[in-house]
Amino acid sequence: MVSRSGEAPPGMTTTPMSPPFLVTGAAGFIGSHLVDRLLHSGAGVVGVDDLSTGRLSNLAEASRHPSFDFVELDVTSSDFRTLVSRIRPQLVLHLAAQMSVRSSVADPLHDARVNVLGTINVLEAALHAGARKVLLASSGGTVYGQHATLPIAEDTRLLPLSPYGASKVAAECYVETYQRLHGLTGISLALGNVYGPRQDPHGEAGVISIFARALAVGDRTTIFGDGTASRDYVYVSDVVEAFIRCVPDMPFPARLNVGTGTATSVRELHDLLAGTCGSYAIPILEPARAGELQHVSLDSSVLTALTGWRPEVPLLQGLKLTVEWVRASLGSDSSPAAQHRNGEGARPSHPGAH
Repeated sequence: MVSRSGEAPPGMTTTPMSPPFLVTGAAGFIGSHLVDRLLHSGAGVVGVDDLSTGRLSNLAEASRHPSFDFVELDVTSSDFRTLVSRIRPQLVLHLAAQMSVRSSVADPLHDARVNVLGTINVLEAALHAGARKVLLASSGGTVYGQHATLPIAEDTRLLPLSPYGASKVAAECYVETYQRLHGLTGISLALGNVYGPRQDPHGEAGVISIFARALAVGDRTTIFGDGTASRDYVYVSDVVEAFIRCVPDMPFPARLNVGTGTATSVRELHDLLAGTCGSYAIPILEPARAGELQHVSLDSSVLTALTGWRPEVPLLQGLKLTVEWVRASLGSDSSPAAQHRNGEGARPSHPGAH
């Protein structure tokens, strides 16, 4: 299948004259890594992002590549559909999203506009532009909700506990419906808690980035709940590899889990990061937040059976790589860490997870 060296997988057309790959949310944490990986594979890539949470600095490497173009656009806009009709991508990787559980509880209409209507707009644009496939970044925790049996398989009943989870379920349903109705191949990748370099510590999902930056500068950290809540943490390069392995034209189910199958508690995660940072910090405990899950881990055996994908970066190694990046980013005055150090950022905290 796919080599970690960056070669293109079978069925992935990467000739200079072939249609480009379109990545939404391209300036985001995962999206920017995916853009880099596609370019390294020899593909032409058009990245779209409204920069509401994405950062152009994440695309610094890609911006120097002759086969990359970036367009600042909202995926819910008519201009987005115009762009897609013009570039006629062969495949759309849809990562643009409102991804905060807390924000979805406070403003479910905005959450639905971005995650549901945005996905419909992407599907409509892809369909009319003749794209062969759409890959959706879904949430492997919030779509399933709380279940006693772990790790969770794809056939587990969907019981979202937040508007964010509900919007991701709806987005998945639309992807599957467009395949049945129009023949537009679609796959939803239900991701575990993704972490690694470029993750914004001022967002909600990046607990590892939040902890790592706070511990690196000597700030206090906060855990919401008693610290026993657990998540399936998967390194960003493993997630990118999962997307790449779903590019070829072969039969896939509607949803594929992407995780390690191992649940790590928030307190254990904090202790591992503190040890990696050389810190003895003790986190502050505050009440748990509405809409958050207690325990999540994902069974990715279907993805493994179909593509040979397996997570290759153990948690401790991934944490060390992330801390190295955090420390390097502290030297830039424009970095999120520097902004936090100067008092411009939000309080570091753990809000639960996806």
